[in-house]
Amino acid sequence: MKNVIGNRLAQWCFLLVLAGGTAFVSQALLGTSTGTAPETASLVSGSWVAAKGSGALGSIPLRPVTMTSPSLKGEPDFLTYAKDLSFADGSSLGLQQALPVSSRVLAPAGAAQSPAPPSLPAKPVEKPAPTPLSNRIVEYHLNVELDAQGKLLNGTSSLTWKNPGSVPVQELYFHLYPNAFESKKTTFMEESGGKLRNDKSHDGSLGGMTVSSMKTLDGEELASKMEYVQPDDANKNDRTLMKVTLPKAVNPGEKITLNTAFQVKLPAVFARMGYADDFVMAGQWFPKIAVYEPTGVRGRTVEGWNLHQYHGNSEFYADFGIYDVRIKVPTNYTVAATGFPLKPPADDGKVKTYAFYSDDVHDFAWAASPNFVYYEEPYATQQIPGVRIKLYLDPKHENLKARYMTAAKKALARYSQWYGSYPYSTLSIVIPPENGNGAGGMEYPTLITGWGAAEDNPDLELERVIVHEIGHQYWYGMVASNEFEEAWLDEGFTSYAEDRLMELEYGVKSNLTVESSYITSPEALKQDSWNYGKHDEYAENVYTRAKLVLKSIERQIGTDVMDRVLKTYFQRWKFKHPTTADFQKVLEDTTKTSWAEFFEQYVYSGFMVDYGITSIQSKKVTSDGQSLYENTIRIQKHGGTYHAVPIRFHFADGSQIDKMWDGIDSDVQFKLMHQAPIQWVAIDPQHTIVLENKRINSFMKTNVDPKLSVRWNLGVVKFMETLFGWVAW
Repeated sequence: MKNVIGNRLAQWCFLLVLAGGTAFVSQALLGTSTGTAPETASLVSGSWVAAKGSGALGSIPLRPVTMTSPSLKGEPDFLTYAKDLSFADGSSLGLQQALPVSSRVLAPAGAAQSPAPPSLPAKPVEKPAPTPLSNRIVEYHLNVELDAQGKLLNGTSSLTWKNPGSVPVQELYFHLYPNAFESKKTTFMEESGGKLRNDKSHDGSLGGMTVSSMKTLDGEELASKMEYVQPDDANKNDRTLMKVTLPKAVNPGEKITLNTAFQVKLPAVFARMGYADDFVMAGQWFPKIAVYEPTGVRGRTVEGWNLHQYHGNSEFYADFGIYDVRIKVPTNYTVAATGFPLKPPADDGKVKTYAFYSDDVHDFAWAASPNFVYYEEPYATQQIPGVRIKLYLDPKHENLKARYMTAAKKALARYSQWYGSYPYSTLSIVIPPENGNGAGGMEYPTLITGWGAAEDNPDLELERVIVHEIGHQYWYGMVASNEFEEAWLDEGFTSYAEDRLMELEYGVKSNLTVESSYITSPEALKQDSWNYGKHDEYAENVYTRAKLVLKSIERQIGTDVMDRVLKTYFQRWKFKHPTTADFQKVLEDTTKTSWAEFFEQYVYSGFMVDYGITSIQSKKVTSDGQSLYENTIRIQKHGGTYHAVPIRFHFADGSQIDKMWDGIDSDVQFKLMHQAPIQWVAIDPQHTIVLENKRINSFMKTNVDPKLSVRWNLGVVKFMETLFGWVAW
């Protein structure tokens, strides 16, 4: 999910500085804290993936930014080849598959942009890899029909689940995410207050899910064995997690198939799902089995289910598998979905039926609208065998097609170069209508959403949210950490990658100094998402602080080594659900250095860096017959340790000395003999320590002789140039 921060605060502060003079600077600022609609895609070598959006950080409200893009409206063309696909139930399908060719500084919409990376010539379509990319614990065969008038989804699910553990399992658990919206008393609604990312739920349009039947393959009904559970907070009004007791335990390595009938009442679009007029976003729309973790997985000492309700801050966690999905919609609707179409949609003049397939993914989402403007382009690089980039645009953003497509190509090219190949044959980008922003800025496997189409010519936040959500294809989609318990492994890594790409491809450099100042409630990164409390606290830690932790590591080891760390982490842990400890191990293996202290302070605890100047003294002395000044400066550590703390000492004669302190001790004293008294001292004047969030005590000046006032003012101006040199105007 995308989180956006503006940089206007720094600019306002600078204008106030110009108006208020240097006294205000030292006390208030330095001291204050043609296309046709898509119906087919291809199976290149395994499966396909997707990406995210957010709201407010700290006390600075985040403005949802519109995304847009153009194309021509119509139904899809097909480049086909034949292939047989077999399913677990023994059936097979002769496929006609599409042939793929193989806190920010806000820049204006018209800012110069480099062209998209060129695409390589088409490569022959390959068969799926002989071995799966993931462990494929689940296999879903889903059928759903949209009742556009009633705002309902009527569905059936045939789920085959394999016991990955070493003991028999007789209880299964299912996430019923739509039930988060069935009343104001659910855990999600109570924790969020009915608000998420500046979007509000609609009192008169709640949602929910009803499971009317669940049967075994031999027809035994399990409805009476279903029970809602609340392991996190015992809130009996919350029905987002359901337990089902089986008539017979599933032995290790064995499978069970359950056939389920369900109905979803769609809410007015909010928190990733619902409707906006005739637009529909179906995210987390079916009964989704929870994750059963064997001993050793994610550090478990005793195997069992990973069970959590749907919380105001939390996102998702699920096993990889296969999805075979049929979606029925009114004949005038177009559907965007995870994976690729197996065949052209069947249309009887009233209802259109789509058939999609995807494997080695852990979710399936779709969107539908009669108004989508569709456009697609093939794209391939050395790291990407072939992918069809598909745009499903709100008509208001039709003329922005090129910007969306370019952003997607740049993101795929960079991420595949930095981390590894994008193994899926499709990437779908959905742009909701202006009033559908509750569905915007979100990631799903091989499908992402941009912000709602509110602005005709949005600034570069359009590109930013697209590259962010595509970044999620790697960290959310393929690495697939547990977003309930370690959300920073997705959001932080994606935000870090997003910043780097935006700087390299669009020349937009994030003001990390300003962003760190937004962090007013630093907390441990490794913790359950709902423990952060308010959404701003969740956002400032899981997005911003997490990104700064990664940037801090990069500053210490260098960009090239950081690239090796992240690529190794991705390659070692893709499709395996890693933990924070797994990332730390990769970091230590790559750098041959212990990072235990750093992780204990900044990951497992909520430390920030805070070094402050406590006193400056200058006295005139005589040494070897020479009149000098003995300058004594005392500095204390109030936060976590940082092992390279630059300090600048500026003297009344205009000279200065730079020193580096290891930052280990709780305090340090510097004694400097000089021909002139000390005038001011600045800790980290170039703002290299990105985890410093309280620079109020990082600058101190002495009482200056009036004769030196001009020199002092010039010193402040120089310091301000250093501070605001990070801000682009």
